Amino acid sequence: MFHAIAKSEFAVRPAPLPASCTRIGRLLVVEDDLKIRGSIMAHLAEQQCTAVGCGALDVARHLQGPPLSLIIINARLGPLSGLDILRQIRERSHVPVILYRDKYQANLEPIIGLELGADDYCSGPLSPDELLARARAILRRQELGRRFAPQLRGGHRFHGWELRHSTRRLTSPAGEEVSLTKKEYALLSALLEAPDRPLSRLHLMRATRTHEDIYDRSIDVLVLRLRRKLACHPSGVDLIKTERGFGYIFDARVETLY
Repeated sequence: MFHAIAKSEFAVRPAPLPASCTRIGRLLVVEDDLKIRGSIMAHLAEQQCTAVGCGALDVARHLQGPPLSLIIINARLGPLSGLDILRQIRERSHVPVILYRDKYQANLEPIIGLELGADDYCSGPLSPDELLARARAILRRQELGRRFAPQLRGGHRFHGWELRHSTRRLTSPAGEEVSLTKKEYALLSALLEAPDRPLSRLHLMRATRTHEDIYDRSIDVLVLRLRRKLACHPSGVDLIKTERGFGYIFDARVETLY
């Protein structure tokens, strides 16, 4: 059950954090139901998190405001669904996103949500404790990734394509920029570092920090997304080949840029 409801507040400011408590930044809760939104935000405030709440139509405004550490979205929003909101976010930001639904979901919605760029999806009786634990786990992995990420060279060229690591920009042979999510960028970088070499799913999951505890095939979904983006140009079709029962191979001559 939820905690006492915050009546009509759109933001709840937490008490000062003790020195031993790690800050997880500023969270945005996207929920049209004021009762549920208030419950989640009150719980976050009790746990000394800064929480900002809004409905589906106000997300764009918050993306233009102060930086967000993570966004929590109800998948069943209306008139826009949580998947619609996720698409809008991914067009302009790499901020981590958790989708949730307060009933168990047996259809393709969780898979579609992850394919569109969500970092996590949870369903079933809504638990603010679980949402916060998942948020902390995502941000903890993100911080570890920043701390221990390998120093990549300037970039790579392959089949007329160019990937620049300083800007994370992928340019097609036609000179068009192809947007990549942070996971798609990490996956392509890992493949370009070892062309013509079979890479296991486990290796790629570690390289992209894909959450193995959500779906066993989450890396396959990520590969599918990247394949679709590369296929926007004929030279990008079939660059990523499947090694059955093992993983994937990047089939191209790759030039390293310094």
